[in-house]
Amino acid sequence: MAAGRAEGTGRSGPTLEQVAARAGVGRGTASRVINGSPRVSPRARAAVEAAVTELGYVPHRAARALAAGSADTLALVVPEQENRLFAEPYFSEILRGVSSELADTDMQLLLTLIRDERSRDRFARYAAARRVDGVLLVSVHGDDPLPELLRDAGVPAVLSGRRSADERVPHVDSDNVVGAQIAVEHLLGRGRRKVATITGPPDMYAARCRLEGYREALRAATRTEGGPDERLIAQGDFTEEGGRRAMLRLLERDPWVDAVFCASDVMAAGARLALREAGRKVPEDVALVGFDDSAVARHMDPPLTTVRQPIEEMGRAMVRMLRRLMPGEDGPPDGARAKGRAKGGGADAADEDGTRLVLPTELIRRSSS
Repeated sequence: MAAGRAEGTGRSGPTLEQVAARAGVGRGTASRVINGSPRVSPRARAAVEAAVTELGYVPHRAARALAAGSADTLALVVPEQENRLFAEPYFSEILRGVSSELADTDMQLLLTLIRDERSRDRFARYAAARRVDGVLLVSVHGDDPLPELLRDAGVPAVLSGRRSADERVPHVDSDNVVGAQIAVEHLLGRGRRKVATITGPPDMYAARCRLEGYREALRAATRTEGGPDERLIAQGDFTEEGGRRAMLRLLERDPWVDAVFCASDVMAAGARLALREAGRKVPEDVALVGFDDSAVARHMDPPLTTVRQPIEEMGRAMVRMLRRLMPGEDGPPDGARAKGRAKGGGADAADEDGTRLVLPTELIRRSSS
């Protein structure tokens, strides 16, 4: 009589661990064979399939998750208010990438917004109770303690972006410094001489990197150590209204600004509104460049020159990295080495253990510049 149990009968049967032991492979390998993954050798596949037949193992998703202490769920956590989540195309692109990577798995996706300290602590307790198998963190600010709370609780987590240059938490990022550099170099190459920038919030590392790329490009162009005129730098907050207000401040400081690099497409849309209110034409009077290559850029009038970062691919890479960090999986994240080094990315572009990945950026030229 077979040792397995039919689904729904409630009788005990062999576990995935027993199948792995019989086959002489790790649990992760046995799981991949049973779930139809191609990432196993023919020899391992044959051994696991033989063990399944011998033991009469019947895969049962709920029972398998219970036995393994698994929730079969990943959380996508966004520490932002609802208005930014639905207004910023970056989040929808990340979500698209995450969803597409999970489409052929049994994993469920839990979307969670962290609005304040109370909701952050509540989620940390929820994750520590093993209600989720891993966490994808998007738009994390520099002082956010949630990654450390998850690490201390033993919950695998991967960040979209970084909080600092020496970020210890596994992450997938884009080359923000180089992206900003090529944007400013493009504006200078078009003959613009008063190139301003609208930055993101300074507590976000991506915003600081884009500002640094702007500064480096201007320093290289002028061959001076002093850098750009500080009056041509206005802080924004990655929102359309923030971009509009920052553009108005720039025009007050120097009405003859003839180019603006915005640290996001959404802020560039706000800057475009302010320029229109001031009677300045794009690109005749002021050339405009954004960052992200979102739908906003393509639908602006005129269409926006922008820096493309592979946002959807970042979402997919985050899932691959996280699943490799979860119990039962082994080896570096898929593509961590294969992606190679982004231009100017240095050692972080693809590190040895596959927990830090930086993807390249590129300039997309349109008629706004």
